[in-house]
Amino acid sequence: MTEGDELRIGLGGLVERFDHVSMAVSAIDPSDPFTILVGGAAFDEGVSEPGRFRWIQYRLPGGAVLEMIAPLVADDPEHFINRFIAERGEGLHHVTLKVTDLVAAIAVAEGLGFRVIGVDESDPMWKEAFVHPRSAHGVLVQLAEFPDDLHD
Repeated sequence: MTEGDELRIGLGGLVERFDHVSMAVSAIDPSDPFTILVGGAAFDEGVSEPGRFRWIQYRLPGGAVLEMIAPLVADDPEHFINRFIAERGEGLHHVTLKVTDLVAAIAVAEGLGFRVIGVDESDPMWKEAFVHPRSAHGVLVQLAEFPDDLHD
């Protein structure tokens, strides 16, 4: 397969699955009426110290995953989640694709003309990069490489 062939199939050969949708919220409440509305059952949560945010994931009927992210410091105007909410309100923040090879996925995305930002390979259990929303129809796309059993 030539480089041109790889670009024609895009990330198709590198995407293992659509992993989750993430919503930015001011605060996370496990009994949030929205998660109840969509039938979500919390199954994993944590704190990202580098990003200074809390996250919780909900399994939805049919196996889809909804993630909610909230800043640890609600009144920090420079926090990326607070900036997002101030500009757009609470709601869809990003979609995540689980990729088999982050470096290759970045190369394909950039080869197709997409702007890739926020590359972080410092944690071997969670490597990530983002396709900038200005180059992806307004959607922030997270490309993440992680082991299958990370959330088991």
